[in-house]
Amino acid sequence: MTGNFNKVIAAKKAGIENKRAYLVGGGIASLAAAAYLIRDGHMKGDQITILEQLDVNGGCLDGSGNAIDGYIMRGGREMEAHYECTWDLFSFIPDLKRKNTDETLTNPKPELVSDPNRTVLKRIRDVNQWDPNSAKCRLMSNCGEPDRDPSLGLSTLHVLELTKLTLKTEEELGATTVKEFFSDSYFETNMWYFWTSMFAMETWHSVVEMRRYMQRFMHLMPTMSKLEDILFTTYNQYESMVLPLQIWLKNEGVNFDMKTQVNDLDIDIVNGEKTVTAIHLLRGTAQTKETITTTSDDLVFVTNGSMTENSSLGNTHEPAILNREVGACWNLWKNIAAKDPAFGKPDVFCSQVDKSKFLSFTITATDSPIADLLKQFTGVDPYSHRGVTGGIMTIKDSSWLMSATCNRQPQYRSQPVGDYQPKHDKDDPDKNVLAIWVYGLFPDNIGDYVQKKMSDCTGEELLTELLYHWGAKDQIDAIMKTVKVIPCMMPYITSQFLPRVKGDRPEVVPEGSTNLAFLGQFTEIPDDCVFTVEYSVRSAIMAVYKLLGITDKSVPDVYDSKDNVNTIIKASETMYNGSIPGEHLLSHLLKGTSLSGLFK
Repeated sequence: MTGNFNKVIAAKKAGIENKRAYLVGGGIASLAAAAYLIRDGHMKGDQITILEQLDVNGGCLDGSGNAIDGYIMRGGREMEAHYECTWDLFSFIPDLKRKNTDETLTNPKPELVSDPNRTVLKRIRDVNQWDPNSAKCRLMSNCGEPDRDPSLGLSTLHVLELTKLTLKTEEELGATTVKEFFSDSYFETNMWYFWTSMFAMETWHSVVEMRRYMQRFMHLMPTMSKLEDILFTTYNQYESMVLPLQIWLKNEGVNFDMKTQVNDLDIDIVNGEKTVTAIHLLRGTAQTKETITTTSDDLVFVTNGSMTENSSLGNTHEPAILNREVGACWNLWKNIAAKDPAFGKPDVFCSQVDKSKFLSFTITATDSPIADLLKQFTGVDPYSHRGVTGGIMTIKDSSWLMSATCNRQPQYRSQPVGDYQPKHDKDDPDKNVLAIWVYGLFPDNIGDYVQKKMSDCTGEELLTELLYHWGAKDQIDAIMKTVKVIPCMMPYITSQFLPRVKGDRPEVVPEGSTNLAFLGQFTEIPDDCVFTVEYSVRSAIMAVYKLLGITDKSVPDVYDSKDNVNTIIKASETMYNGSIPGEHLLSHLLKGTSLSGLFK
């Protein structure tokens, strides 16, 4: 159920004051679960503990660095208006404001406090209404030549294949890959370039996940070339979403145990009932062994698997080295899964690094000619605080299949740009700093200009290849003097898309579980799509409501895009490049009826 009818206060459950909650992992799913335990579960914050192996929360929603040494963003999630769970969460989380402005460019840590007059949702809504998104140069090729064709470039065969995909069941599709389902010519269409670059979905990935995206986001198909219905936060998603949520949770008394690595759970399984009785962990840099004893009254939430586990960084002069180790997060899931088949099969997702990795790099450009290039492609002044590229610009003929984006600047609160100049050293002049994010889907391919594998390239070499494809080969030396480039290799970043079948991912609350729930991208949630913030937040609400037995509120429905007749018609018109076969006859037959506007 979605909407105002569902905006009721859940009744307080008897005995809630005797429960404790432990959340393994500090990503958005755990943070959201903690928030719903407080709001809808009436649990006090000091009864909740978040156990995170790193020294920072947020998981995939990250953003760090500074204007001097360079900014870092491993990636970012695109959002849209029908993220019902996400917007519900941030409708009650206060936005942030600065308590003081005592900061410098190398120490950008002004004290931030909750702003009682504005929620995070209000901030996101306001900025996207002020500056609606629109992609200015979605595709390009031939060394900087924009592709202005907005059509999907589909033939009748391709439309029939896409239609067939939406009509198939997940059971029928099984572990079929995208490449196995579509004809080879489909992968030369604009739609595929839009799709693969926007979602990082590749030909060897699960066609079941593509089907879910097709159905879940069918309403976005008409704006696929312009990304006009995509929403972005004011700053990076760590500062815009994670930080306000974390500060609210701390104000509520939630305990954050950082640098705490959970490596196993004790689970009693008796007559089908599954109860966590202990949490085994290694605490601090000394890796001190510790055990937390739990009872059936306590709740344990585990973020199983991680897309950003074992990410590694390089710099302008050094490549990011691929780390093939499994990592603590995956080992925890393996240890849990060994106890019962209901806990999923982690090896399906963590044993094919060469099919789940990609490389990104962040460019920090100070008073740089690269600003003129961006303005040339988009017609937007990068220093104007408005969206520049409006999403990613994808280079169709890049052997690395590179895409680049420059969102509204600044992307960091500490980032000086235009008339926004955070306090810095007294004698230091104003600066214009841009943060640009780039990624490539084929890190093992040799570059078209730089004759090396993408994965072997330094930050300087990565940017050199990008500038070549932007038609700026003659500006490489000048631009290099104005930038810091930080590469990031992520071994598991698309692991959630790998082919799978029923049972590979555990249910959010497995059958028979009395106090254990799974959270995040590797849980099974019908109809919704992985690689989204929405999937993580939805898993959190489902877990809290199920374990606490909350029945007087329901989890917001997945938006029923595929069941809306207008949506289906508009998507079909887009696939057929403007007019569905037989549309004129249907319009004539419906003339004068209540359905006469369907084909407008």
